[in-house]
Amino acid sequence: MPFVDNKDLPSHELVKGFNARFVHTDELTVAYVDASKGGILPEHHHINQQVTNVLEGELEMTVEGKTTILKSGMVAVIPANAKHSAVALTDCKIIDVFHPVREDYRKLYE
Repeated sequence: MPFVDNKDLPSHELVKGFNARFVHTDELTVAYVDASKGGILPEHHHINQQVTNVLEGELEMTVEGKTTILKSGMVAVIPANAKHSAVALTDCKIIDVFHPVREDYRKLYE
């Protein structure tokens, strides 16, 4: 499967207002996220390193108690096990990359 059109992937609601489509490799997970204005991603943490890339919109993100507003072109680098949360201030298009693979997200396709 060297080529994927992410529009053909099923969308999964992570929490109300955050929907994602996933591509998994042996080493990482890529999530294509559509966040609706007002959507709240509650504080959480996981064993995966995460890089959040905001393609469109404004996303207020808090990582380990530090908050900033990410706009188009901005990136958040989230270490493994770091507590983080987000609020979509506008409709957003986001790409999240996780290492290692998010096994919980991979199981959504089983």
